[in-house]
Amino acid sequence: MAISVFDLFKIGIGPSSSHTVGPMRAAATFAQALREGGLLAQVSRVEVRLYGSLSATGVGHATDRACLLGLMGEWPDQVDPQRIEPLISQLQESRVLSLDGRHAIDFDCSRDLLLLDENLPYHPNAMTLEAFAGSTSLLHQTYYSVGGGFIVEAAQLDAADDSAEQVKLPYDFDSGAELLALCKQHDLRVSQLMMANECAWRPEAEVRSGLLKLWDAMRECVDNGLRNEGILPGGLKVKRRAAKLHRSLQVLSKPNVIGSTLSAMEWVNLFALAVNEENAAGGRMVTAPTNGAAGIIPAVLHYYMKFNPDACDSDVVDFLLSAAAVGILCKKNASISGAEVGCQGEVGSACSMAAAGLADVLGATPMQLENAAEIALEHNLGLTCDPVGGLVQVPCIERNAIAAVKAINAVQMALRGDGEHFISLDRVIRTMRDTGADMHANYKETSRGGLAVAFVEC
Repeated sequence: MAISVFDLFKIGIGPSSSHTVGPMRAAATFAQALREGGLLAQVSRVEVRLYGSLSATGVGHATDRACLLGLMGEWPDQVDPQRIEPLISQLQESRVLSLDGRHAIDFDCSRDLLLLDENLPYHPNAMTLEAFAGSTSLLHQTYYSVGGGFIVEAAQLDAADDSAEQVKLPYDFDSGAELLALCKQHDLRVSQLMMANECAWRPEAEVRSGLLKLWDAMRECVDNGLRNEGILPGGLKVKRRAAKLHRSLQVLSKPNVIGSTLSAMEWVNLFALAVNEENAAGGRMVTAPTNGAAGIIPAVLHYYMKFNPDACDSDVVDFLLSAAAVGILCKKNASISGAEVGCQGEVGSACSMAAAGLADVLGATPMQLENAAEIALEHNLGLTCDPVGGLVQVPCIERNAIAAVKAINAVQMALRGDGEHFISLDRVIRTMRDTGADMHANYKETSRGGLAVAFVEC
């Protein structure tokens, strides 16, 4: 399957790509299908059934709200975060849902939105939507939210005419070894190879403008995180820290401290905290490649742009393209879904992607880049997904800051070598896949194990 950089990086809202962005897209897709099929006016009721991880941590991840917004015709890359609360409150008070934003139906959340303690076979993040005219079923669809905002319809699983398969890439690769071989054969950097592949979908100018639009959204997310203060929603009473930390760093940076490694790392921490606090608050952000790991790539890219006086927009483009190359390998050969392989698939993949992006813009050879990505991912293996209270807050926010610093360190180590190393990126990705398969379900985004149950509320 051909995967674009714009599949991995999407503008959306928090707090979760698999539990918020994916379900909203699925519900909006369902409402759109009703309209395009000429069925919308006949609908009297819609029932939403959430399974597996979507059910277990759905409320904490705002899956219920996302489904309602999607049925209203709202899309995660377009909805105004400021309108979400009024829309949900109005529905809860009136028990009337404007399906696709144009057809009013009765909707009782206790009756029509079901959290079921069972799993469907294909993926832990499953949901079924069914529209009725009286007692007659008009449309029935099952969707899987497979991580990073990707959704798959059950009907597509056996389809042979997937449109993505029809895209012919000039340098298609399914493994790190194939990627390195192509770079060597054609004398290309990873970012150059990825740009050539992206041009199979759209012109280069459009690729560049699209990636810079993503960068603008990342910067806006950081700016919002540095400005907003208070308590994050959800009941854990987690305080935002980014704004206060920003003020302290601005004071400390006035002398020569900004040139020190410790000061730089504090800025990296700050950028990651800012993004993930915004995500936890349901703000606008970029899945990179997921919401739970959304702070790592922006933090490392901000670090490069802030501390390199020669940094420019072309570096942003190359960074994101190279990061996407590793993200494609992780998605093709393992998973970026915390519900499927634990947090190693989210934070681990994002850390590896960030390392690849930074390595490329710092002039690494493809072999050094692959080494940096391998180091970053290797030292996230076995990382569990155990959010306290089902919220993307503890340990998720700090975990992004730690992983961002880890990505930078991985690049520093790789650049000191010649690219030769003991374990390949491919082997580490396969190990992540196998570790995820062996991992108990309690540690894969269900809040039934690990820190989620170790936490005692006083």
